[in-house]
Amino acid sequence: MDTLTPVLSALSHPSRRAIIARLSGGPARVTDIAEPFEMSLNAVSKHLKVLEDAGLIRRTRHGRDHIIEFEAEPLREVVGWLHTYERFWNQHLDRLERVFAQRRKDK
Repeated sequence: MDTLTPVLSALSHPSRRAIIARLSGGPARVTDIAEPFEMSLNAVSKHLKVLEDAGLIRRTRHGRDHIIEFEAEPLREVVGWLHTYERFWNQHLDRLERVFAQRRKDK
């Protein structure tokens, strides 16, 4: 099953990235998460649902409060996928560095 696509899709929106950044500091109530945003509580809830479906957050209920907690595990697959491209760019930049070093030597 492709778990990378829903995680990348969830992270594609700046509000959802801001929510993840907020939750990386610890769990929070939905109303606390929504406070800094200029959007309705319903809109924040929709963003939370996308993050929850991607496995990036976990929701628990304590009475009437919904407590949201960050789940970092899905990011491991993203990091692994990106690491492949990091090697690609490092190899290409190393080659470029050698070209410039040779040009400096030739001058």
